[in-house]
Amino acid sequence: MLVHFFSAEGWQSWGLDGEPLIPERMPVLFDDDFLFEDEGGPRVTRAVNSWLRTLPSSGAPSPNSWRAYALAARDWLTHLRRHRVAVFGTRQELVAALGTYADRRLSGPLDERLEFSSWELQVTALSRFYDWAESEGLAAAVPFTVITGKRMVQGRLVEIRHNRARLRRPKPHVKVQYLESDFADLFRYGLAGLGPDGLEDATFRGRFPGRNAAMGGLVLGTGMRSREFTHLLVHEVPPLPAEPTEVPIPWVVPELAAKGRKFRTTWIDYASRAALHSYIDLDSRKGRGGRGSRWWWRQTSTAVGSTVGAHAGRRFGRKNDCRWSVRRAARCCWR
Repeated sequence: MLVHFFSAEGWQSWGLDGEPLIPERMPVLFDDDFLFEDEGGPRVTRAVNSWLRTLPSSGAPSPNSWRAYALAARDWLTHLRRHRVAVFGTRQELVAALGTYADRRLSGPLDERLEFSSWELQVTALSRFYDWAESEGLAAAVPFTVITGKRMVQGRLVEIRHNRARLRRPKPHVKVQYLESDFADLFRYGLAGLGPDGLEDATFRGRFPGRNAAMGGLVLGTGMRSREFTHLLVHEVPPLPAEPTEVPIPWVVPELAAKGRKFRTTWIDYASRAALHSYIDLDSRKGRGGRGSRWWWRQTSTAVGSTVGAHAGRRFGRKNDCRWSVRRAARCCWR
């Protein structure tokens, strides 16, 4: 089975009364013998071509979508012919054919396997084709099993349909890419201005390598989200344990920056925490002698006094404490 992409160039010489009503670049399927009908009547390729011509006015205006749908239909027709199943056959035959087709495209030969998104596209194309064929009275049965349900959408209860041939979508956390230990070390070396061997890189031209390395170790050690470490106050950093330990140390993520404003507990290794405190001490001593860089600064509309703690700061020496969890995270120097 072949796929040709239509072009109306030179149609005046075709002996037609007018320009063909076929969009430019519209795919056209035809069999190897270049015939669209025989003694038994029109072939199924004519039905597929008629359906393809409805795509521009039925939610698929892109020529790339036409091509993808045409190739999906071609592969499905080829599979049905291999197993001698009619395109508009009985429900039992079509369901069985869909089962073998899914097995071949998802776990069959490597050169025929499809990725998740490609299989979803196949299901979408074939589902739209059979819906059209049913509405045109060509198909009495479809190969797909569709279940219906109800869900709340913007406060209204609506009915939804789900095609069981679709694959289950992975949860967002399943798609998270984790760094291997050697790549994590290379990442930290780069932030600290070091080479791949961990030694000083003479070609490094970045700024604040100490701060960058401390932050990189914090992120890799705790797994904190971007918002969580971006708005972290220096006073919210837990104190360093008195003795070094190989056991991971708990780290409480402040509730203001945490997802859903709900604090949670994660873990960090001693070395990363010690590097963090080392930079905090260095920055603090630098700030006493001058203006200083003051990293992790959350700008607020009300000044806060010098008496600060992990959870709150004393305002102008008053007894009432200003809790960090109610302060507005307007700006942070760490970007």
